[in-house]
Parts: sequence; C-alpha cells; structure tokens
Amino acid sequence: KVAGEYLLWYDQPAQKWVEALPVGNGRLGAMVFGGVPTERIQFNEDTLWTGKPHRYHRPGAVAVLPELRRSLTEGKQSEAERLAMERFMSDPLRQKAYQPFGDLWIEFDGHDRPTAYRRSLDLDAGEARVEYRAGDVTCTRQLLASYPAQVIALKLAADRPGRLSFRARLTSPHAASKASVVDQNQLAISGRVEEDGLRFEARLQIRLQDGRIEFDETTAKIDRATEAVLILAAHTSFKNYQDISADPAERCRKTLEAIAGSDFEAIRSAHQADHRRLFRRVAVDLGSSPAAALPTDRRIKAQAQADDPALAALYLQFGRYLLIASSRPGSQPANLQGIWNESLKPPWDSKWTVNINTEMNYWPAETTNLAECHEPLFDLIEDCVVTGRETAAAHYGARGWVLHHNTDLWRGTAPINNSNHGIWVTGGAWLALHMWEHYQFGGDREFLARRAYPAMKEASLFFTDFLVEDPATHWLISTPSNSPEQGGLVAGPTMDHQIIRTLFGATAAAAETLGIDAEFAAKLNNLKSKIAPNQIGRHGQLQEWLEDKDNPKNQHRHVS
Repeated sequence: KVAGEYLLWYDQPAQKWVEALPVGNGRLGAMVFGGVPTERIQFNEDTLWTGKPHRYHRPGAVAVLPELRRSLTEGKQSEAERLAMERFMSDPLRQKAYQPFGDLWIEFDGHDRPTAYRRSLDLDAGEARVEYRAGDVTCTRQLLASYPAQVIALKLAADRPGRLSFRARLTSPHAASKASVVDQNQLAISGRVEEDGLRFEARLQIRLQDGRIEFDETTAKIDRATEAVLILAAHTSFKNYQDISADPAERCRKTLEAIAGSDFEAIRSAHQADHRRLFRRVAVDLGSSPAAALPTDRRIKAQAQADDPALAALYLQFGRYLLIASSRPGSQPANLQGIWNESLKPPWDSKWTVNINTEMNYWPAETTNLAECHEPLFDLIEDCVVTGRETAAAHYGARGWVLHHNTDLWRGTAPINNSNHGIWVTGGAWLALHMWEHYQFGGDREFLARRAYPAMKEASLFFTDFLVEDPATHWLISTPSNSPEQGGLVAGPTMDHQIIRTLFGATAAAAETLGIDAEFAAKLNNLKSKIAPNQIGRHGQLQEWLEDKDNPKNQHRHVS
C-alpha cells in the first residue's frame, strides 16, 4: 500500500473525547480534537496511576482454602462466597486506576468561522492533521507522538507570513497540580496524584520561525508568527512497581535537551521511519467502493446499506495502529483503553483485565507481524511472576505463581472486587501462553530459555499443587474458581481446565525443545490427561461447568 490509503478523516471537529483522534508512542498518548477556534489535546503518560507500591496478597488466606473447597463440593456456594469475602480476598479489595495527565489548550485569534475544514489520522504516517481556512489564510496542524524522541510534537502553520497568533496553556485534572513557566521559555504543569503517590511534570517547549512570544504565569502568547512548533515532554516519578523516586522534572529536561538540535522535520522523519518499519509489514487489499470517498463517520453509517470492503481493511490496520501506538519496548502494556484516558475514574479503572481483555489486545501482535509490540506484556508477566509467588503461597499454599483476573501498575495478583468473580486462578497461565506463542512465531531459543520457559514452568508448578481430585468424577479440577463473570464461585469451570491443559502441554513442549526438565515435563503430560475433559451437555453445547447447567437464553457479554 502507498502512503495515504489508510486514512481516517472527518469534516468537523470532535465534540466528545471518544471522537478525538489518537496518537501514541507506547509511553505517551494524545487525543486530538481538532477544535476551532480552541484546540484541545488531551494527553496521557502510561505510568500515571493512583496508589503507590503495595502488596495485595492476604497473609494467612490459605487457612480457609479447605473450607472453601468443601463448601463448593457440598453445593453451598453462598457460604463459600461469604467466607471468601471475609478472609480470602486481596488487601485492599480493589486495585488502582490509570489516570489522565493533562490537556494542552490552544486558542486561535480570528478563527471563529472556519471553512474547508478537515481533520484526519494517517495510519501509515502515524500523524494527525487539521486543515481549514480562516478568512484568506489556510491553517494547518500536524501532530505526532515520536517513539525515537519520546515527545509529542505539533507544528502549526499559516500559508501567509505573520498570520498565526494563538495562546497556549497546560492544565491537569489533578487537584494537586500547578501550572508555571520554567527556564524562561517553557510552560509546565506539575503535581502529585495522591499523598505519597506518583509525582508528575509535563513541559511544553515553543519554537518560532518568526513572530513574538510572551509568557505570563500560566500562558504563552504567540503573535504574528508564520509557523510554530510545540514540543511536549511528560514524565512521572515511576521507576518500577516498587520504586517511585524518580525526578519527573529532570526527566523532562533531559528529554528536551536530547532533541534540542532537531527541528520538526527531523523529528517527523525519524518518527515516520520508526513507525513505518512496523506498520508497513502488513498490507490488505479487499477492493474498494464509492463509500471510500466519504468522511469516516458517514462511511461507517453507509456500511449498513452498501458493502465497503476497504473499510474492513482500514479497520484491521486501525487495530494494528493502536497496538503500535500503545505498546512499544520499554512502555507499559496496552491497558483496557490502550494508553488513552481522560477520566479520573475510568471504566474498570482502565487497568489490565486478564480474563480476556488484555489477551485480546495482543492477539494481533504475532499474527499481524508486530512481535516487538508484545514486549511490554512480557515485562508485566515477569513482574507478576514475582508478586504472584507471594499470592500463590499466601492464598493457596502453593509453589509457582498465580494471577487472578486483574492487575495494575503495582502488579497486584490477588483476587479482587468480589468473591463471586474475582477468584479466577488462570489469568497468569493464559498470559504465559503469549510468551510461548511469541517463541512459536519467532523461533528465538534464547527468549524461550531466558524469559518464556521460566514463567511458563512456574505457572505450571502452581497448578501441580493447586489441582485437586473431584470426589464425584475422580478427575483433577480447578477449585475454587469462576467461569469469567458467569455463575459465581464454583469448582471446575471448563475454561480453567482448557487453559491449564494448554499450559501443561506448552510447558512440556518447551522443556523438550530446550532439552531440559524431562521428569517435570512427563509429570505435566501425565497430569494433563487427568484434568476434567470438555463435556457436551443436553443442549448439544460445550458445558461451561462440570455440571450440565448452561442456560441457552443467557445473553451475557462474556462467553466462556
């Protein structure tokens, strides 16, 4: 595909956050509204969260494990759920939330009645663009999030000399934040999310080709310029899930200092080369239709009346674009909202829900040739191996590691929220299979030996201790657990058994590939054959549980 074929475009500004255009470099993300006469660029940094380093496991929880299992075997689900809420859940009960960082506001003089308006997102270039006419002047904005430079860069231009005037300011939704001017030529917003929590700072550097700039306490006023370049750096005090002692101001200073000699075109050129190295690995041609000439919002509506095969190709590439933009080596993994969030209380905390959502984010990583974008997930898994060992020991008296259905920046692995859905033991096992898939696609034996196999082996080790024999069938079953978001706390959900069998088989295959742990691999293969098999129920369905109790009228959004 040539440049320009993968384009989202609209003939009006975004009215709501969900209509804005996303850009990202893995660590930094921005939503571009394209407003006239006021532009809003809402931005995020992937380590800005509520909370602070904390261990979520509940010491001594294992003491009630036999009673939980006994109650479930006897059909006393409500008693088991009540006991689990009292003595088995994480401390605290809920995990922490991903946070917005701030907003860049740009107010333009004399742009109240724009004409010939267009805003677009070029997936191939990794760039958002806004174009319109204000009177006799054509105005353009180009915005990108550069992975090589680790900044968000914005170029504003007028096609007539000296006809660009605007005011720029930074704000943050956090109460403990303050706007200021630093180094005589940069705007800054800094603050703290919570007492004893993460500190943050963003700096906006403004570069002019001509014209004049003045600063007051919180605002930069640009007058009679022809073009201006705005460079945004943003950092937090996060070092790792155990250490939040970094200096965000110093990090911003170093980031801006590193690109002091690079103009916008140099930053843009390096960004596009880096982005296209990933994006252009896949091309999709399903044919076209006249609808391709419509703005994207109207094109989506028109799809209901007439087939638009190129829209399907665009949708696929948009998914790849979002993964590139929200997950790069060294960043956090893509969370429930990728990297983009404007809310202090986002849905489900915008964390990592690992009972399918996180896995779904990464299903395109290997299959659409974005293996490098998988790396942040592997980093998270290795952190959760450490914290998951504590949870495995405290809650199950087991070796190895376990992760339940959510984790956050602090790498919580204990069961959260409520015992009727939070006690689900196969989150870590499912994630570990992503490491096996990465090896299967890439064939990197060093990765398999050094990173994948250790995580897979310890995940398997947990289940060698955790699985118990069902007294009725004599199969090995997973208990206590849950079929994600369905049916409450149970013994023996089918989904668990499928994941555990797959994990055991993959771990044994990895050991054989590496020529190690033959005895352990044989044990896994033996146990695998004893796990409760899939069952066909009275409706001809694959049973969700050991018991044939599926409701064919169940319309729940989760299908487990």
